[in-house]
Amino acid sequence: MPYQEWGSGPLGGRAVVWSRTAGAGPQRVLPDGCTDVIWSHGDPAAPDGELFVAGPDTRAHLAQGAPGTRWVGLRFAPGTGPAVLGVPAHELRDQRVPLAALWPDAEVRRLAERLAEAADGGGAGARSPGRLLEAVALDRLRRAEPPDPVAGAVVAGLSGGRSVAEVAAAVGLGERQLHRRSLAAFGYGPKTLARVLRLNRALDAARAGTAFAEVAAVTGYADQAHLAREVRALTGVPLGRLLAPPRPLS
Repeated sequence: MPYQEWGSGPLGGRAVVWSRTAGAGPQRVLPDGCTDVIWSHGDPAAPDGELFVAGPDTRAHLAQGAPGTRWVGLRFAPGTGPAVLGVPAHELRDQRVPLAALWPDAEVRRLAERLAEAADGGGAGARSPGRLLEAVALDRLRRAEPPDPVAGAVVAGLSGGRSVAEVAAAVGLGERQLHRRSLAAFGYGPKTLARVLRLNRALDAARAGTAFAEVAAVTGYADQAHLAREVRALTGVPLGRLLAPPRPLS
């Protein structure tokens, strides 16, 4: 099954559900400022599968699984993950952490069992386990402290190309305060978050067929060379390779 994703109705714009089946080689997961709860299943040695958290990445991560391994994930929009998981985002930066390290072990075991039952119950592909992950996350959000109230405005400002100083002023914080709160909400400071968000805007434009020089101009890079350096720094490969048809990674 190729990669699929769909918006989370119960969680609104705060999350998407996704699924993927491992192929013959690792998959390149690009930084996006998000945190994911992921259920990995298909290994006979772990009949209920494994639950883990993928923290916000500062550069591309190569996800490896035996061919046929299936993943179902709930990806939280930047700033939402800490409220669900109960830990600041910077504690998960560039890490893959068992969910049982964050939540009570018995609770995680029960969730894994329920996910396995949902997958075996004849539901529509990954949608039954995905709905269960949504329900669990929504319940925890209802009981948790709400996400940082400035997170949405910070993401919107940086996505719109505003400087860190401009965003800090707009949300009524000093730059040091903004940096500290960004670490907790997003996993890294606003400058890194701005780079990650700009990368994803550039990739969206390039995938839509925009010429690379125009991509650089409309997404805030100094020039095409600057775009090329940033893409390689954050993803490990040139832009052209990212846009090439999918193939196993060597």
